[in-house]
Amino acid sequence: MKRTSRDIRTANRYEVLRQIIARSPTSRQELAAATGLSLATVATLVGELLDLRMITEVGFEDSAGGRPRGLVAVNAAGGALIGVDIAETYVHVELFDLALNVLARAEEDVRPGENLPGQVVGHVAAAVGSVVAQAGVEGARVLGVGVSVPGQVDRATGRAEYAPNWDWHDVPLLDLLTEHLAYPLYLDNPLRASAVAELWFGAARGRGDAVVVNLGTGVGAGLILGGGLHRGVSNSAGEWGHTTIVLDGRLCRCGKHGCVEAYVGASGIMLSLRELSPDSALLCPEDQTATIAALARALREHDPVARKVVRDTVRYLGAGIANLVNLFNPEVIVLSSWVATALGEPLLTEVREAVARHALKRPLAATEIVLSPIPSDPVCLGAATFALEGALQAVGQRAAQRTTPTRSRTAPPS
Repeated sequence: MKRTSRDIRTANRYEVLRQIIARSPTSRQELAAATGLSLATVATLVGELLDLRMITEVGFEDSAGGRPRGLVAVNAAGGALIGVDIAETYVHVELFDLALNVLARAEEDVRPGENLPGQVVGHVAAAVGSVVAQAGVEGARVLGVGVSVPGQVDRATGRAEYAPNWDWHDVPLLDLLTEHLAYPLYLDNPLRASAVAELWFGAARGRGDAVVVNLGTGVGAGLILGGGLHRGVSNSAGEWGHTTIVLDGRLCRCGKHGCVEAYVGASGIMLSLRELSPDSALLCPEDQTATIAALARALREHDPVARKVVRDTVRYLGAGIANLVNLFNPEVIVLSSWVATALGEPLLTEVREAVARHALKRPLAATEIVLSPIPSDPVCLGAATFALEGALQAVGQRAAQRTTPTRSRTAPPS
């Protein structure tokens, strides 16, 4: 879709605010240098953000031989944002101030088989209500709720188009949530959310090209290309977990055979453990989280079964990541999500060695492979930034409607 001037202005406003959050306090001159926008454009956008009370003036700094430069900083108390991480085994929700500091957290367990849309929506509503109550914020201060759901989503319509792990097809998720939550809602998936979180606050900050590899129940790759989030033509980019790594291999939950996810996702790791040691004390048959946690503990204790399972997993993971290195030539590949966090440094060491066996030397030499440094849930953090983006888009739409009442609305910028 061709972007309108209003979309571009919203994107610029969003980028300026992002830089202010990252650099507070900062000057208009520093913002112009960081964003590549003209000083006049930055001054106008800063004025708009001041009017919205999202940022505030905080004094001056001396400049070499010139007038003191005015400094601005994010107004943390100017609003609240909520990020929702819907996963196959849990719903995690965090409430943030405008500086994206966590003010409250809540989590609901999603039990096996508890995957009907209404059940999941109930968990989300309960967790959102909990964080709002914990933080003691008024509803009017909540600028929006970003919702991350696994699978393929349509941001414009708020529909979960396909979630293979739950066999969801064309679920009107935001409509269902609207029945319980009176806040503006914005939908996307964990690949995009974790990538944005790394771009704002993590290992991809300041990088032009990065890949964020999500290792959880599902597996995928969030793509940052040319300094921005890459979505693809239908918001489906990054489904690396459903690329084929073994012809006629294991059956994946998407219905195909030999997908990366079937070997390196939590269920795939459990299957490898079961095949290697059917009676292993590490195996909790109906509990992915407990199994991965037990495997991580055993790995730290140099248990031979745990080491063999991880090495078998990394054989496939290393080859798959080497493909990402060869395809995208990124500056950094970030291992993210709960499986990567649980297995930690031992996994990272094995992955680096495995990738080196498969990737081309020249692109690999330019690529770092790291664990996500974000201490909280990166998906919640990224989802909250989608709510922030949506709030800025809504401001732009209201301003345009005041000046040109008959103008039609456009989809959110992508």
